[in-house]
Amino acid sequence: MLNCSVDEAIAKIQRGETFAAHVGDGSFFLKIDDYLPVMSTAIHAGHRLRPELQPNCLLSREQRYFEEDPFTDAVIASQPITLIGGDSRFEYDLNRSMTLSTYYKSAWGVRVWQKPLTARQRSVSHRRHSEFYRLYEALIGKLESLFRNVLVFDIHSYNYQRIERQTPVFNVGTEQIDKERWGAVVDRFCKELSTVTLPNLEVQAEKDAVFAGRGYLIAHTNAHFDRTLVLPTEIKKIYMDEHSGEVYPLVVDALKQGMKHAFSATSAFFERKYNRHRKAREADMLSTVLDPELLAVDDKLYRLARGLDPLTYVNPLNLQSERKRFLAAPHRYQPSFRYRQLPLDPTSLRGKLYRLPLEKIDDPDIKQLYAASVEDVAMGLDLLTSVGSEAFLYNSLRHHGQPSKTDLANAAFLLHAAELDEETEPSLDAQQACERLTAQAESWGLPCKISLSSQLAARAMVVGDSPKLLLNRHARFAPSELANLAQHELGVHVATTLNARRQPLKLLRLGLPGNTFTQEGIAILSEFTSGGMSLTRLKQLAARVIAVDAMVRGESFGQTYGCLREQHGLGENDAFNITARVFRGGGFTKDHLYLSGFLTMLRLSETRPLDNLLLGKTGIDYLDLLDELVQRGWLTPGSALVKLAVPETLEGILPYLVRSMR
Repeated sequence: MLNCSVDEAIAKIQRGETFAAHVGDGSFFLKIDDYLPVMSTAIHAGHRLRPELQPNCLLSREQRYFEEDPFTDAVIASQPITLIGGDSRFEYDLNRSMTLSTYYKSAWGVRVWQKPLTARQRSVSHRRHSEFYRLYEALIGKLESLFRNVLVFDIHSYNYQRIERQTPVFNVGTEQIDKERWGAVVDRFCKELSTVTLPNLEVQAEKDAVFAGRGYLIAHTNAHFDRTLVLPTEIKKIYMDEHSGEVYPLVVDALKQGMKHAFSATSAFFERKYNRHRKAREADMLSTVLDPELLAVDDKLYRLARGLDPLTYVNPLNLQSERKRFLAAPHRYQPSFRYRQLPLDPTSLRGKLYRLPLEKIDDPDIKQLYAASVEDVAMGLDLLTSVGSEAFLYNSLRHHGQPSKTDLANAAFLLHAAELDEETEPSLDAQQACERLTAQAESWGLPCKISLSSQLAARAMVVGDSPKLLLNRHARFAPSELANLAQHELGVHVATTLNARRQPLKLLRLGLPGNTFTQEGIAILSEFTSGGMSLTRLKQLAARVIAVDAMVRGESFGQTYGCLREQHGLGENDAFNITARVFRGGGFTKDHLYLSGFLTMLRLSETRPLDNLLLGKTGIDYLDLLDELVQRGWLTPGSALVKLAVPETLEGILPYLVRSMR
């Protein structure tokens, strides 16, 4: 972090440099990630009181903290330009004119100084006050030279428990605003603030309900600049106990998230209406500079969690021998699978995960994503460390869930559908399939090694960060199935692995929370949109749902196998493969996600583009954030080898069946 003088900071501003620095002797913090026509201030966030004044101050730190505006700096941290006061308002109040900025004896009816400040002491404070406004004027002047109009969010907080009436969470003071000129922006900001969601709290945003916005920052701006709008905004201190200073972190996080979107939505409106950029989006009003602290956390998380792919450890080592023994006596023998040993210390790894400094990530949406990802990795670690034990099923249910009533109804619907007249094709052995898929990968420009394996419960699986496609050595493949495998395994799983390697954020290589549901959903969707989907394939997915449900309900391996054979007519190899997939590890519930993931992606594809789900190992819950990060330039659009939009020409019995499911 830089330390620079006010003159040095002003010189950087005049040269159009981006930087973050403690300015002066640390009295102010200025961050400029991008020169955009919007900035945010938190001039009362500071708590410092210079040492020479402390013996004369009658107020404790807690008493000063009560009237200061803690966490207002955190609320604006995600914005592209922020200017924050580091000194206590009791030393000098930046929202008052210079002569009134140093309290003579008392403030808010409370005596502050044991004896009045000397002229020299006041002059030091007045110098800092003056330096702030020199810095502020330089910044606004630079922005007005670059843009037609400029917007400033001036953020404060207020104590409400001494007010004997209901007050709003957000108060925008408008007394010094030219409402004929800027009224539309004020109304839009209030509208956006009213949509902020806070835990266990009702949110209202009003104008002049508590404060009228009579502060000096807006007055000074109005006196020196004609094309800059300041929005003085007070946040009710519902995010903390205003008397004890105890903080409510969940409310703070929700406040940061909600206000980020209120800021960027209002800024985009301002840009469209007043700066004539008709296509301005919320993301355009946020920084394009990747936060170094975020990159550091991202790298640490990747180093900790890479290689923790459950599929590497959950595939049985003795699958083929157990297959032979089971199929020889399916009513008597229960397979006993063996697994690879886990080469890590889970206790040490878990401790390192929870010590990651997520609090250093400024953007609240990204911080929430990384917090969820840490929890997701921890749940995956629980899954890995319990492979082969009874706890594995519990951990799998936590991580992947189980079929819902709707999932089971859809599965039953497909399994009871009359067979279609689907052509029977000659099958290819695994080596022939390997050669064809290798040729397809080369034609798509995918650097991917394709080889055979005897230890797969699945027919095919992509593993590793430098992706390798494994084919089941004992399987045979119809040509149409290979076309689907190309879409599914190469076009989605391999392509997204390679796309993730090109992203600045390595989290896309690990996988966002919900990436299994998302990856498998879009992979099946790609089979459907290519026109290669068959009813046989859909029935296979439906059988997996039935098998997961049976296993979760306590049915044995043999009973689940028998259900698939006798009630749903599967052949012995298909029934064994599906049952083994579900029972591996001790009860792996992920297979129910393929069908529900497909239907979710199909319906979503009819309302919005899904291409950004191909950026890496993404999660559907974060599609809005992925779109934003692409627009900001933080993520690179990936190459899309598959189509995720359903062609209008796709008709027939199979599309009808698919669209008939819930």
